[in-house]
Amino acid sequence: MDRIGRLTQTGWFFGWCLALAVAGWPVGAHATRIKEIASVQGVRSNQLVGYGLVVGLDGTGDQTTSAPFTTQSINSLLQQMGVTVPAGVSMQLKNVAAVMVTAQLPAFAQPGQPIDVNVSSLANAKSLRGGTLIVTPLKGADGQIYAIAQGNLIVGGAGASAGGSKVQINHLSAGRIPEGATVERAVATPLNQGSILQLDLNASDYNTARQVARAINTRMGGSVAQAVDGRRVQVAMPESPDDRVSFMAEIENLNVELASPAARVIINARTGSVVVNESVTLSACAVAHGSLSVTINSTPVISQPGAFSQGQTVQSEKADITIRQEPGSLIQLPAGTKLADVVKALNSLGATPQDLVAILQAMKSAGALNAELEVI
Repeated sequence: MDRIGRLTQTGWFFGWCLALAVAGWPVGAHATRIKEIASVQGVRSNQLVGYGLVVGLDGTGDQTTSAPFTTQSINSLLQQMGVTVPAGVSMQLKNVAAVMVTAQLPAFAQPGQPIDVNVSSLANAKSLRGGTLIVTPLKGADGQIYAIAQGNLIVGGAGASAGGSKVQINHLSAGRIPEGATVERAVATPLNQGSILQLDLNASDYNTARQVARAINTRMGGSVAQAVDGRRVQVAMPESPDDRVSFMAEIENLNVELASPAARVIINARTGSVVVNESVTLSACAVAHGSLSVTINSTPVISQPGAFSQGQTVQSEKADITIRQEPGSLIQLPAGTKLADVVKALNSLGATPQDLVAILQAMKSAGALNAELEVI
């Protein structure tokens, strides 16, 4: 399929996806639970990281000549176990790989509970398949050890090579150990600290903060909740831990009526993806759009020397470059107050997603796009 055909198909796919979004998009206010739009301040997961060794590989480990820290780690490990390697001995290890181990320590995790860990090659190991991670302390940002990891890796990829040919499926230099770490230290949470608990909204919005406070006060009575600003809602908590758990179980499942979000268009400049929310509207405008295509054809040209001339055969290439610009007519776009009207107007341009990025930016500059443009 040529370039123009691919662009046309991409533009059709974009319009089709937007049409599906319109069909399933809620109109006006809609209800959602507090647990989906807010989180308790301080109740979160924590990132853990550690450095370790994977052993038992089938000759696919690090090349120690270009990864000296793997040899240093083995020497240190052996010394801890009472084994001393003679000085000057060069260890050619093929079954060992240096790895970084990462994990998420969930909120309320207690000592003795298992958590999953991810293992990633740090040097030039060809594959971690079949390897075993040996004891690896996992530390938090404060340098304290919060978990200990060890276990057999699960690697989803597979590969084979012979005679200079290689076949590989998925990724072989990273794996996962389900429940591969044991929590050694708990992290304190603010749930049972103080008399006030703070709810942090996922998005800053004054109306949402007000609606959350109203829903809690209506359900619990009095002035239990207070909206501090567009992001924070403070809630007065009961004294006993059991009452606090019951209180949070009640309020996190309360339904809140949310108004339509702020009009926003999200553009991914790398992939050309364009996402438009339900609040986006258009003012009347006119747009001229034309596409530019460049075609390059390369033809090999071989110059053969004459007989008995002692010349050499010379190979070169002849390139033909053609630039084609499609005519673009001026298209009038009517004012659109609904997302369906916006989608219909954009599809009438016949533009690809990459072209729409430029068109939407130009419409915003002209004041015809009533939305905030965000490029990610």
